[in-house]
Amino acid sequence: MRLTRVQCSWLLSLCGVLMTSVLAGPRARELGVPFDGTPGPLNAITDVAGVTVGQVTLVDSHDDLHQVRTGVTAVVPRGALSTDLPVFAGTFALNGNGEMTGTAWVEESGFLEGPVLITNTHSVGVVRDAAVAWRVSQRAADATGYFWSLPVVAETWDGYLNDVNGFHVTAAHVFEALEGAHAGPVEEGNVGGGTGMICHEFKCGTGSASRRVSVGDATYTVGVLVQANYGIRDTLRIAGVPIGQHLRDHRVFTDATLTSHDLGSIIIVVATDAPLLPHQLKRVARRAGLGIARNGSFSGNGSGDLFIAFSTANAEGARDQVLNPAQFLGNDALDPVFQGTVEAVEEAVINSMVAATEMHGQQGHYAIALSHPELQALLKRYNRLALP
Repeated sequence: MRLTRVQCSWLLSLCGVLMTSVLAGPRARELGVPFDGTPGPLNAITDVAGVTVGQVTLVDSHDDLHQVRTGVTAVVPRGALSTDLPVFAGTFALNGNGEMTGTAWVEESGFLEGPVLITNTHSVGVVRDAAVAWRVSQRAADATGYFWSLPVVAETWDGYLNDVNGFHVTAAHVFEALEGAHAGPVEEGNVGGGTGMICHEFKCGTGSASRRVSVGDATYTVGVLVQANYGIRDTLRIAGVPIGQHLRDHRVFTDATLTSHDLGSIIIVVATDAPLLPHQLKRVARRAGLGIARNGSFSGNGSGDLFIAFSTANAEGARDQVLNPAQFLGNDALDPVFQGTVEAVEEAVINSMVAATEMHGQQGHYAIALSHPELQALLKRYNRLALP
C-alpha cells in the first residue's frame, strides 16, 4: 500500500509524539505552565511539514581553562529539497548586537536558499564556510557554471561556560548536523548551538514549540525554534508570574553593575506552512519579539535579538521561472499567524529552560537549571498552575 504525503506526515508526527514521551523529560506545559493557543502534535518547529532539524553537541573537558560546551543547530526548511527549492522569507533585528549572515540577500531577494545554522559567536565563520561546502557537495553548478551561496548563519555567545576562543566547532560538525537533520521531536536544552547558553541567568539553550492557527476555513501551523541566551534574572516572568523576583540564588551576575544589563542574545527561527509573501514574513519575524517580551526580555543594548521567518508554501512560486504563481493570505487575515508566533516563541523559550540541566564550564563558572518543583510552587502560589 502506498501512503499519501498527508498520511506519511501524520505517521511521522505520531511516531514523534511517542519518541518524545520515551526519550525526553517533562516539557514546560507538562509541568503545568499555562500557555495560550493549541500546539501541533510535536509542539515543535517540525510540526511544519518538510522542516527538519539537526544538532551536534560538543561537551569535553581538556582542563580548567579549556572546557568545551558548544555545538551547531541546523534548521532545514524543505528537508532534502532545500538545496534546489528556496522558501519565501523575511528577517528582523530587534537589537543588532549579534550576527546573522546572509540576511542582506534574504531581504533583497525575498528568498531563503538553504538551511539556517546556529552556533556560538566565534564559530560563525567556519560554519558559514562549511555551509557553502555542503551546498557544493549537494548539487551541480547553476546555469552560469558557478556554485554560489550566501548561507544564513546566526550566533549567540557561550563564552561564560565554553572555551569560545578554542574554535572547537569544525566543518565536520556542520556536515554532521546537516546530514543528520530529521523530522520528529526536537531535542531541547543543552544541545546543538544552545549547549553552552544561559537565559535569565538560568541554564537553557535550544527550545521549540508550535501553534495550529485557523484562518477562514483553513488551518495552518506556525513552528518556532530558539537559541536562547538573553535576559537577567530580575525580569524573568513565566505565564505572568515574576519568577525572577523569587528565585534569587546562584545568579550568574553578582556584580551590581551587571545585574541590570542584558548581555545575552537570542536567535529565533519561525516556520509556517501558511502562504505568505516575503514582506508578510518580515512582519511575522517582528512579532517574535513580543514572545520574548512576555518572558521578561527588554532587548538590552548588549543583546543580539535576531529573527528569521519562512514559509514552506508556494513551492511552485519559488522556482526560477520567468513567471511564477503564488498565493498569499490577505493582510487582514494575518492576525492568527501573528498571535501563534508570539505564543510559540514564549513557550519555546521556557521549554529551553525546563529541558536544560546545570552545567559547569570555564574557570569554575556554572549555571544552575530552573528548578521544576520551585517553578510549580510559584505557579501554584499565583494560581497559575495548570495541573489538578
